[in-house]
Amino acid sequence: ATLPSFHQTHLGSAVVSILHISYEVLSTMSFTIQSKCRVSPRFSLKRVETRPSTRASVGQSVNRHTIRVSKCSAGGVRPEKSARSNSFVTNALAIEHDQAPYYAENEGTVEGIRKTALITAIKTPYLKDGRFDLGAYDALVETQINNGVEGLIIGGTTGEGHLMSWDEHIMLIAHTANRYGQHLKVIGNTGSNSTREALHATQQGFAVGMDAALQINPYYGKTSQAGLLHHFNAVLDEGPAIVYNVPGRTGQDIVPDTVRELATHENFIGIKECTGNDRIKMYSDEGISCWSGNDDEAHDARHLCGAKGVISVTSNIVPSLFRTMMDIQDEELNQKLQPLINWMFREPNPIGLNTILAMGGLCKPVFRLPYCPMSLAEREEAVRLINDIGLENTIFDSINALNDDDILLRTTF
Repeated sequence: ATLPSFHQTHLGSAVVSILHISYEVLSTMSFTIQSKCRVSPRFSLKRVETRPSTRASVGQSVNRHTIRVSKCSAGGVRPEKSARSNSFVTNALAIEHDQAPYYAENEGTVEGIRKTALITAIKTPYLKDGRFDLGAYDALVETQINNGVEGLIIGGTTGEGHLMSWDEHIMLIAHTANRYGQHLKVIGNTGSNSTREALHATQQGFAVGMDAALQINPYYGKTSQAGLLHHFNAVLDEGPAIVYNVPGRTGQDIVPDTVRELATHENFIGIKECTGNDRIKMYSDEGISCWSGNDDEAHDARHLCGAKGVISVTSNIVPSLFRTMMDIQDEELNQKLQPLINWMFREPNPIGLNTILAMGGLCKPVFRLPYCPMSLAEREEAVRLINDIGLENTIFDSINALNDDDILLRTTF
């Protein structure tokens, strides 16, 4: 009876999906009770009395919460030294409450999600056979939580949702919502260029616990602006959603008049806008919530153009620095990050992210084709860029350029 209505509505439609994914979900839920599990349990939650939260910067305590720059390991938990203190943490999460600090004041509602400034489009790591590496995935997610990230996009472009089966896709949403839903917003990329497919995936996503959907406009088989209104209104009827406008990938702009009409829908949260800060400022001035989809413009979008924040790729690597950049206006930090951001997007995303996470040892160097790594010369350049920023400001303990022979390209998985 306490479930949001959009979750209640879709419980029945989840039966088929749950039958498909039950084994994987139950396996991920049982990590903490299996003595031979692939990954050690990362943390246990202590329920304490909920108290009003106060925002804090990285390293400060808030109502028994501590945000630390905690590194992660695909191989299991180890003691980690905070980049902003001399303390060591032996678990990947330093959480003493059932909510993380930046999430505590928000609820899983349209207005609550509008309060989130830093959302990471999370990477999906793979095992050598090309299947999901949930151990590495959990380590990445927990590091994001530890560094003040408030929400995740699951199975987006960065997470390679387009290379997943829908069974894989919904399983990953279910796993994330079940394991981490109390700590951040779980936003499933359930959009499609087929309205029927987007509806079905969105229904399944809400049924397994996601807070909201990310909905892209139909790509390749493009429609009219009137068709976009019908498409988006259909998926918005299923529950809260962020609309995603990225003409460089879809080949079609969602024009302002269409967005203004969509903004009247009760489940419209806002828009992830990739056309630039002029558009973001216009929407923000009109009261339409926006997140920048461009890491290189995110600082100015947030502090000069009224954006709620950023849905970021580079925050996979430097979440604490993006947290700082969303909290305070810091042009020096913004400029310091530009060389890394430019490198990350030199090739189409997520090639740069996949490459650098493998270089840092946090994901196996496994690529689902058609993605392949950046060149050795570019990898050596990335090592220099990370050292310029400072390893202590990243999620890495070390980084190396890798040998080409270390990299595995998968055509089947």
